[in-house]
Amino acid sequence: MKKTKQEAEETKKAILQSALDLFYEKGYSKTTFEEISARINLTKGAVYWYFKNKPELVAALINTYVERKTAYLDKMVPTLCHLEDIQRHFLAAADYILNDENALKLTFFLALQMEWSQSTITKVMEKISRYYYQLTNALILMQKNGEIRDDMDASSIAAIIFNSWTGQLEAYLSKRCTTDLKVIMRQNFDLLFNGLIKKD
Repeated sequence: MKKTKQEAEETKKAILQSALDLFYEKGYSKTTFEEISARINLTKGAVYWYFKNKPELVAALINTYVERKTAYLDKMVPTLCHLEDIQRHFLAAADYILNDENALKLTFFLALQMEWSQSTITKVMEKISRYYYQLTNALILMQKNGEIRDDMDASSIAAIIFNSWTGQLEAYLSKRCTTDLKVIMRQNFDLLFNGLIKKD
């Protein structure tokens, strides 16, 4: 019996949830299509119908995560006009990850368990390039408005901010840093931004 579009979508969601749970519990290389299908009472062939391989599963999980997180952040911090907006943006991202079980599982998996290849890294960077672009443009505008120093390269500052955020997140997830994530993020941004503010 042929599935309706809605049933097919529900099956796809179930496969992605099963994959995410197993990736989180066991890691990428130890997770098999047999385990993904068995957990939701499907055949391995049914999973292959939707996804040809594990990289496709990871890509689909990242796509879903990026779409939902972007919608959330656009609602919480619609514009990045000032340094305070950038801080609120990343604090909102922390809220999203810490308060959404699937977002936390995927972030943990990607940061600490995923075995990255060059092609996978390239695909992921395509997804997050929006953040670099948005952040860089916001910093350029802040330089033009005299809010931050104009003797620094905006794209380099954006990379420092973004990588500082991911480093803090990874340290928190790996329990190398036991301080509350949002507390340490605020302190880190205060230090970073103090070096960026244009002094009279």
